[in-house]
Amino acid sequence: MDRKQEFKLRKSCIERFEPVVMAVNRLLTENDKDPVVVAIDGKCAGGKTTLGYYLQSVFDCNLFHMDDFFLQNYQRTEERLSEPGGNVDYERFRAEVLDPILLKQPVNYRTFNCSLRKIDNEYVVTPKRLNIVEGSYSQHPYFGNSYDLRVFLDISTRDQIDNIRKRNGSEKLKLFLEKWIPMENKYFEYFKIKENSQIIIEWKKA
Repeated sequence: MDRKQEFKLRKSCIERFEPVVMAVNRLLTENDKDPVVVAIDGKCAGGKTTLGYYLQSVFDCNLFHMDDFFLQNYQRTEERLSEPGGNVDYERFRAEVLDPILLKQPVNYRTFNCSLRKIDNEYVVTPKRLNIVEGSYSQHPYFGNSYDLRVFLDISTRDQIDNIRKRNGSEKLKLFLEKWIPMENKYFEYFKIKENSQIIIEWKKA
């Protein structure tokens, strides 16, 4: 990416994500709460990861990705995959990430490699006051009231398809349309994730 493209991306982030930055600033300046935890949920290809990295460039914070907590092969039972929001190892995420954050302890967590379909790396993260969790299923009710701010990134079906095709290719798009998107939508609708978010950001072309 050249400097012109980088500036264009950053400018679009500033405009699109300003409500989130302002809300995080309020959380950090208007009270002494420690830790502060923000969840970024929403539709795939809507910009969740972009927002996560953007916030990390603005604030001194830790950033965690729900993609690191997909189910391992032995967990992918028919019963689990039929459960709204069951496509993620929410038990492991809570034990390895959320609970230590709330206790202000170092976070020792393992990442799931989607290509290898197994856990392959382990990381230790030093506690920070601000912690960002980005990814689908980050607002799963299993996590209770762990979050100080809930953000939902929305995107039209047409733009979502276009983004996934550009990002993953036409072959993988079919898998998203037949499997991953319906599972996400089931989770969003069942638990009213969008309705329970304090900030909703609509996707716009840069």
